[in-house]
Amino acid sequence: QGHLVESGGGLVQPGGSLRLSCTGSGYTFYKYSIYWYRQSPGKEREFVASISSAGGVTDLADSVEDRFTISRVNTENTVYLQMNLLKPEDTGVYYCNAPFDNLWGQGTQVTVSS
Repeated sequence: QGHLVESGGGLVQPGGSLRLSCTGSGYTFYKYSIYWYRQSPGKEREFVASISSAGGVTDLADSVEDRFTISRVNTENTVYLQMNLLKPEDTGVYYCNAPFDNLWGQGTQVTVSS
């Protein structure tokens, strides 16, 4: 059975950076795309970024496309979300998802505050 685990969240000041990791296990990680979502207090879960199985195709939400990048290292079974120039509105719980089997991680909290 597949699992996803997120890490790398924390408290950062506005303008700062964080790198989130999503590590998969229990399935053939390199064959499937990975998505990142976030959920802020009082809001619905929203799409942040996605990456194809080999990493050649990526997509970013309009709100983050100039500040975030998504990448993957399949030999490490890991997808990274590099987040720069963070804003308070980026605060939320970030989840990674493997849609092929509707796998979700437990989430990692990102808080952007001075």
